[in-house]
Amino acid sequence: MSSTTTADKDQPAILNWASKDGEFRRQQSVFRSTIEDSPDAEFPAEPDRYHLYVSHACPWAHRTAIVRKLKGLDKLIDLSIVDYLMLDKGWKFSTEEECPGAIPDTVNNAAYLRDIYYKVNPNYEGRFTVPVLWDKKRQTIVNNESSEIIRMFNTAFNRFLPKEKAELNYYPEPLRKEIDENNEWIYDTINNGVYKSGFATSQTAYENHVYPLFKSLDRVEKMLEGKKYLIQNTFTEADIRLFTTIIRYYKQKQNLL
Repeated sequence: MSSTTTADKDQPAILNWASKDGEFRRQQSVFRSTIEDSPDAEFPAEPDRYHLYVSHACPWAHRTAIVRKLKGLDKLIDLSIVDYLMLDKGWKFSTEEECPGAIPDTVNNAAYLRDIYYKVNPNYEGRFTVPVLWDKKRQTIVNNESSEIIRMFNTAFNRFLPKEKAELNYYPEPLRKEIDENNEWIYDTINNGVYKSGFATSQTAYENHVYPLFKSLDRVEKMLEGKKYLIQNTFTEADIRLFTTIIRYYKQKQNLL
């Protein structure tokens, strides 16, 4: 059951996730440029040019951190990790001593992630979300959409990687149609479904999304019977995208038992 409390109404606007009708509606990412392996590209692939901002608390950002590590891009793209706790000013940069696992912003020396958004656009009015892929040379945000960042990481930097890392492909051509088809419903009902049900502030909104969520969890469980991976038993981006939501969902569920 979902209900709106006085505390919900009184909290800062940045923490009020639902609309007036009780429905959670995800904001569309607004920075959607692409890194390409071409010297003529707006954002060409280059070692040590880009910086990734993530949060360990965020499943969307977690995707990008996983692909960065799996592809060996940690040697080419450095990283900042915000404090796990979001307060009224949004994601905060803390020291390791203040928050174990945090990595301060060594590129822009920002105190909050919002400072980076305002550096690019002082009139920015959206949410200050992670992940953020930053271009150190042009001093701007390249992209803040996780699904697009992981595909850049999948191929754009292959020329700079050892052979065994360059050959890793989490979006292989023969499986793309099947990956895309499964990504679509898993995103809507699971990745975003946990938000649409969890942040709902009316019973109607909650029921609109919690039932499709559980139906899709059952569907995934059936798909994985007798195998390790979603798509033709091959490890792809579909598994990464699902994993970062599922691991948090089951952890939360365990905490409630």
